[in-house]
Amino acid sequence: MSTDDILSFEEAMEKYDPVLGFEVHVELNTKTKMFSSAPNVFGDEPNTNVNEVDLGMPGVLPVVNKTAIESSIKIGLALNCKIAESCRFARKQYFYPDTPKNFQTSQYDEPIAYDGYLDVELEDGTVFRVEIERAHMEEDAGKLTHMGGATGRIQGADFSLVDYNRAGVPLVEIVTKPIEGAGSRAPELAKAYVAAVREIVKNLGVSDAKMERGNVRCDANVSLRPHGRERFGIRSETKNVNSLRAVEHAVRYEIQRHAAVLDSGEPVIQETRHWHEDTRTTTSGRAKSDADDYRYFPEPDLVPVVASREWVEELRATLPEPPAERRKRLKADWGYSDLEFRDVVNAGVLDEIEETIAAGATASVARKWWMGEIVGRAKAADVDPGQLGVEAATVVELSRMVEAGKINNKMASQVLDAVLAGEGTPEEIVEKRGLAVVSDDGPLLEAIDAALAAQPGVADKIRGGKVQAIGAIVGGVMKATRGQADAGRVKELILEKLGVTV
Repeated sequence: MSTDDILSFEEAMEKYDPVLGFEVHVELNTKTKMFSSAPNVFGDEPNTNVNEVDLGMPGVLPVVNKTAIESSIKIGLALNCKIAESCRFARKQYFYPDTPKNFQTSQYDEPIAYDGYLDVELEDGTVFRVEIERAHMEEDAGKLTHMGGATGRIQGADFSLVDYNRAGVPLVEIVTKPIEGAGSRAPELAKAYVAAVREIVKNLGVSDAKMERGNVRCDANVSLRPHGRERFGIRSETKNVNSLRAVEHAVRYEIQRHAAVLDSGEPVIQETRHWHEDTRTTTSGRAKSDADDYRYFPEPDLVPVVASREWVEELRATLPEPPAERRKRLKADWGYSDLEFRDVVNAGVLDEIEETIAAGATASVARKWWMGEIVGRAKAADVDPGQLGVEAATVVELSRMVEAGKINNKMASQVLDAVLAGEGTPEEIVEKRGLAVVSDDGPLLEAIDAALAAQPGVADKIRGGKVQAIGAIVGGVMKATRGQADAGRVKELILEKLGVTV
C-alpha cells in the first residue's frame, strides 16, 4: 500500500471509531523565562534573549518563575482541575540541537494540575465534555530553521540554524484523556477544543495565544478501532499544528490514512507525523517515544512547588469571567440574534469583533466588516481570520471613511485588499490611489448627461413612473467615474434633472 493512500472520510466512519487525544502547549507571557532572568520576548534578533542558564552552562542553577507557577495554577483552575498541594519538576532526557542542556525541565509523575474537564461547544450548539488528564509546567525548546531545502523542513536541507531565544520560555502542556464517542464529528471537535483552550488562556491573560506565533500549539493524537471493539488502536501524533483549521484538517486526514492502512491489513505505526498545510497531508517523523525512553528523574536543582490552599483560593478569586458567561454577556450587549452570534463564534472572530467595538465601531458595523469582508478573504486564503493580520483600528478607520462619505463600500473593499497587501494605512492608500468619492455636482452632472445621451429611452421610462430604471443611468455614471461617484447624490441629481419627485 502506498503511504499516500487514504479512504474517503465517509467510508472510514462506516468501518471505524476514532479515538482522539490532544496535547496543547501554551506559551506563557511572563516577562522572563521559566528558570532564568532572560527576557521572554517574541521576535527579537536570534540568540539575543539568552543567558548561561538557558544554554546549560556548567555550574549554573535554575530559579523557578513564580508568575509562571501562578499562571499555571490559573489555567488548571479554569480547566476544572485539582491543584496539587505539592509537585516537583523532572528532567526529560533527549538530545537535539534546540535543547542545549540535552534535557528539558518538565513535570512527569507530579503535575501541578490534574483530573479536570472542559465542556466544548460545537457549531450546532452541541456540548461535548473533554476530560483533562493533566496540565503540567515545563520549558520550551529553541527553534531550528532548516536552510537549503525546498520545504523548510529538515528533510533535504543543507544545514540548520538554531535560535535559543525560545529556549526556556515557560510552557503549560495540557493533556487530555482519550476522547471517545466523537464519531464523524472528531475533526470538528478537534478544532473546537483547541479554540476553547486558546480562548481560556487568552481570557486569563496568561498567554498572548497567537497560534501563528506558536504561543498555542497542538499535538493531535489519532487512533482507530473497528466498530464494537473496546481496545484502542495504535495512535499517531501529528506534531506542532498551529492553526485551528490545520488541527481540523490534520485529524480528518489521519483518520482517512489510518483507515486505509487498517484496510490493507498492515499495522499502524506508532509515530510522530509532520503536518503539511500546502498539501493537507502528514508525513512520517520518528518512532513515537514512550515515557521510559526519556529516562525521567526528579530535577535535583529545584525544590518541590508547594501550592497552599490559601494561595490557590487567592488565585481563584482573581479569575476573570468564564468564557461561556462572557459569550452570553457579549451577545446581550451587542444585540446579535442567536444565529448571528453563533456564526461569529463559529467563524472564530469573537475576540476580533470585541476589539473592533472597543476601538470605536458599533456592534453592527464590526460584525458587517468581519463577517462580510474579512472572513470571506480568510476562507479564500485558507487561513484563520486572525492570521490575515487585520487590526481592529484598520476596520474602524475604514468604516469611518465610509460613514463620512469619503469612500464607498466598493472602494473600501479595494482599500482593505491593499492594506492586506502591505500598501499602508487606509488613509494612505486612499490618498495614494486617488480613491476619494466624487461628490462634486459638476463632474457628476457631466457624467449623468453622457449616460442619459447614451441611453435616451431610459429618461422617458423614469418620467413615466418606472423609477427603478434609474439604475441604468447610475450604473453608467459609476462606470464613467471608475466607481468613485457618490451613488446617493447621483440619484438625487438624476431625479432633479428629469423633474421627477419620489
